[in-house]
Formats: sequence, C-alpha cells, structure tokens
Amino acid sequence: MTESNIDQWRQNVETLGQLKETEWQSVSVKEEIRRNLIARIRSGETLFPGIKGYDQSVIPELQHALLSRHDFILLGLRGQAKTKILRQLPDFLDEYRPVVKGSEINDNPLNPISKQARELIAGKGDETPVEWIHRSRRYGEKLATPDTTVADLIGDIDPIKAAARKLTLADENVINFGLVPRTNHGIFAINELPDLQPRIQVALLNIMQERDIQIRGFNVRIPLDVLMVFSANPEDYTNRGNIITPLKDRIDAQILTHYPRDITIGMEITQQEAWTSRDGLPEVRVPAIMKELLEQIAFEARESEYIDQKSGVSTRMTITAMEQLISSAERRALLNNEKETTARITDLFHTVPALTGKLELVYEGEQEGALNVAKHIIGKAVKHIFANYFPDPELQKRQDDRSIYQPVLDWFADGHALEISDQMSSKAYREALSEITGLKQLVENESRAPSQHEEETYVLMDFVVEALHQHSMLGKEDMDNRRSYSDMLGSMLGSMDDLDDLGDFKE
Repeated sequence: MTESNIDQWRQNVETLGQLKETEWQSVSVKEEIRRNLIARIRSGETLFPGIKGYDQSVIPELQHALLSRHDFILLGLRGQAKTKILRQLPDFLDEYRPVVKGSEINDNPLNPISKQARELIAGKGDETPVEWIHRSRRYGEKLATPDTTVADLIGDIDPIKAAARKLTLADENVINFGLVPRTNHGIFAINELPDLQPRIQVALLNIMQERDIQIRGFNVRIPLDVLMVFSANPEDYTNRGNIITPLKDRIDAQILTHYPRDITIGMEITQQEAWTSRDGLPEVRVPAIMKELLEQIAFEARESEYIDQKSGVSTRMTITAMEQLISSAERRALLNNEKETTARITDLFHTVPALTGKLELVYEGEQEGALNVAKHIIGKAVKHIFANYFPDPELQKRQDDRSIYQPVLDWFADGHALEISDQMSSKAYREALSEITGLKQLVENESRAPSQHEEETYVLMDFVVEALHQHSMLGKEDMDNRRSYSDMLGSMLGSMDDLDDLGDFKE
C-alpha cells in the first residue's frame, strides 16, 4: 500500500462493500510501524526531527525496538525529550486507516471486535458505513497520577448508559471503554509510569502479554491491537513509586536517555526550543559567547556537589534562562528608548530565577542557599568559557614576565572602579568599559571568541572583567541593580574598614 493509494481510497471508499473491493489489507499496528520505518530508513529521511544529540545512542535503540515489534520504556532524568519522542511515534503510522463509523474502539471493518460494530455489520452488511481516521487520532497518552483508576485506562460498566438505552447491566453495550481500548489499532503512551499505583499496573499485565482486556462483570476478552510505550524517571523507582516486577518483565525494551554530551548540541537544543525570535521591538542580539555561557551553566550544574544529581538538571533550565536573558536586555533597551541592544554579563545574572527553580539542592546546597549556589555555578561557567577564548590569567605571561592582564589590573589598583547598572544605556556601557586602560586592546589582540558586531567587543570586555573577578584578581560588589568592580586588595581593606566602623558603633 502506498500513500497515494490510501489517499484515493479515502476519497472513494465510504462503505464496507467498497472497502472489500480495494487492495487494502489490515495488518497489526506494530507491523504497520515496522513497514513504514523500513521505508523511511531506506529513503534516508530524518526519523525524529527536532531530537538532537541522540543519533548514535537513543535513536538506534528506538529503531531496534520498533523493528522488533517491541513495547518499550524510555528511562531518563527530567528534560531529556522522552515525551517529545513518544509524541513523534504516530508519524510511523499510515496517514489514514479505515474503521467502522461510530466505533468507540476503532473497529477494523473486516474484523470487528466490539459488540456494537458486530451488530452494525450484521444488520447493514456491505452498506456498513466506514470512515478514515487520521493517524493523530490513533495516539493516546496518559500522565500517570496517583488518582488514575482502572476505569480510566481499561473501562468500566456505565449505569447511566444502561439506563439511557434501557439495557441490562449484563449487556456488553453498557461498557464504557477506557483510554487504552479507545486507542485500538494505535499507540498508547503512559508517562511517569512508576507514579501509577501497583494495583493499576496489574491491570496492564493482560494488555502487555495476552493483548486483551477484561472488564468486570463480563466473561469476555476483548483483543486489542496496540503498541504500549512508557516513560519514567529513575528517581521515581525509590522516591515516588515503583514498577511492579511482572510489568517490567513484560516491557520488551528499556531505552536509556541522557543529557547533551556536547555543549554544541545543548546550544542547538536551546536555540530550537527557546523563544528567541520576537517582534524585534527592540531587537536583541545574543553573542555566541553568551549562548555558550548559558549552556555551560547547565554542564557545571550537572557536576556540582551542591546539586542532587539523581534529580538531574533539565534542558528546560537553559531554555527558560535564554528567554530571561533576552527579556532582561529587552527591558533595558525599552527603558533607554533604544531600537537594538546586545545581551551582557549583567543579563546573565538575571537568569538566576530560571536556575533556582529548577535545581534540586543537596544538604550542602541548602546550607549555601539557592541564590548563592546559582551565582556560584554561573561563576564556574564564566571561568570555564574564559579559558577557551583567553589566556589563563594565572599562568600566561609575556616575555618580560609581565602578565597581559596587568594594565587592566593596574587601572583598578590606581583606585579606579567600574560600575555597571542594569539600566545602563549602550552608549554609557561603552564609555565605562573604554575607560579601563588596555582592556579593549587586550580583547582585540588576545580573544579567540567570535564577534560579529562592534557591540560584542564591549561584551567581551565586560566578560574579561567578570572573569578576572572569578579568578580572584578583582573585587566585586553586587547591589540590587548594579555591580561594581574594584581592586582586590582595596576591596578587602574596605571590608576591614567597614568592620572597624561597626566595632566603633558598638562601643
């Protein structure tokens, strides 16, 4: 069967008799997926568009499971595209499939299983109406919650239906089918499977092995044709629930997902998912180094001793951080009536709210406080990325043994300070950074970072100052809406003077 044949039949076939005259053949949903997957592999099509970083790991294992006609579970930490992958599975179904019109469980016209469809065909024969349903209607999904019932998934007797149709409760037509049978001849996904109560998981055993369902009060088995897929978080096995052993035994394949292993892949995911293309009023440029810094924050968090690594650090964190970074720059441009601006280091620290809500802290992290942990991680990211594009300020020396950063440090040592506020205009920002002796020359001569706009040069200058602070070469004071950099020794002596003043006050 080809897509063109199916499209032609969809337009012309409206009854069972007309369907019998075509070459359409019914196959199981797993065989249908296997057939279409083989065709797409041979054609070289992208199998899971928008899924990045899994080409050599998760996607091959998914192909193996589908080619084997296996039910499977995606096991991984939060923010690893598990649900996104599951929702792309219907693309491997035929675009349209015929069913008995009005059937609650997508009855195959050539082999109906519900009493309603059998009675309809017995009464109308070849004149039984047939409808073609789109593959999107053959995908069902349920987020496992503690209040999920067997009736939700499998079905139950409906007394209201019995009363309305004047049927006895012994009549099969009073069954109200659940989500799984309503996805017959399709794909059904259960997200966060361990959250499903054990007694509800037991109800899935027959579907997974015998491929049928039993509904209380009826001595009948209704065979189903469905691909069952699941997602779960490893943490769920111990913290919130468990997958019962008989059900785990019936899931044919367990596929492990993971976070981006390369910062470039992480940047591509963030760029794809974040809301970066706005109305352009004002236009916000995000330098490549800022994108890299944002992604490095996630990599640092995934290695931090303050973060609960069993919980993971979701890719959603960098997505929301990117959106807040742009919004911070956007707000500044609006306040200064500027038509365009460039994201700065100041904006990077305004992503803290996006971090603190998505980082699960261990005891040591709780002691430090979420805000301090977030700033600590940002600082580590700055140091890491700085080492990629600038000489190490602690090791790199000129031939005369004078550090290339010394002119900048000397400027601060002479009693100067750099103060950058959240609302500083682009002109004032450039002027403030240009006052620092040797800073612009340092960036122009030593930086290996890509720069596509003049304004990005000043962002790199700002970046150098912040990196020198992270290397404990400059002091820094964070205030509500601005940050101030000064000589390290001077700021330490200033702190001591403050303590002396406090002592005098107490006396």
